[in-house]
Amino acid sequence: MVAVDTDLSDAPAKFVTRDVFAWFGDKRVLHGVSLDIAANRAIAIIGPSGCGKSTFIRCLNRMHELVPGARVEGQIRLDGIDVYGSGVDPVRLRRRVGMVFQKPNPFPSMSVRENVLAGLRLTGSVPRAGLDETLEKALIQAALWEEVKDRLGDPGVGLSGGQQQRLCIARALAVDPDVLLMDEPCSALDPIATAKIEDLIHTLKRSYTIVIVTHSMQQAARVSDQTAFFLSGDLIEFDATNRIFTSPRDSRTEDYITGKFG
Repeated sequence: MVAVDTDLSDAPAKFVTRDVFAWFGDKRVLHGVSLDIAANRAIAIIGPSGCGKSTFIRCLNRMHELVPGARVEGQIRLDGIDVYGSGVDPVRLRRRVGMVFQKPNPFPSMSVRENVLAGLRLTGSVPRAGLDETLEKALIQAALWEEVKDRLGDPGVGLSGGQQQRLCIARALAVDPDVLLMDEPCSALDPIATAKIEDLIHTLKRSYTIVIVTHSMQQAARVSDQTAFFLSGDLIEFDATNRIFTSPRDSRTEDYITGKFG
């Protein structure tokens, strides 16, 4: 039985997952994961390499199915809607559920401005506020505006690594998502850039639901409200972050946190 902190359980659920299984070909990598992700919270997913962390969040916005031979079973609901339902457009879903990857990936041939607005142009969407206002808002939200407002025409790849990652966050925010998935977004960054991203997470969760996969337990402890511990494709424990790190209910969670394996 997965433990859930009742102090946070009154928050409305953004995602509800039930008995989620996932495969790569014949290899099963998720074993019936059931997890509620509350709105306007930061949820950290921790666990050793290969435990299914990244696969799980890729199931949330149907990126898992882009891998040849990959498949998902179970139920995943976003605001009550089955994301794998026959009437759901995966492209529109991924607009609502944005993703930031491990390594910054600005489009190399595009300027800072073009990078931020790329998602809008790909979907043919013109925001009500206008492109310039959307550009500025996304860069402000990503804590990057002051650093690039005079360099909007410069190549996005000319920014530092930390700036590039915040540029990718701005690109995800420009399409006005509900959820932001972050797959080890700081693993390629230095401590200063990492601190900026972590500060950003604290700010963004006021407006967005954030799910972050991280190999750093210290980072999970710093940025998240709740933490899920995965092991070998199973969800072992899910609870308030302070409880996970101070009094876990499962001995396997305690062994991982204390460094006995991982």
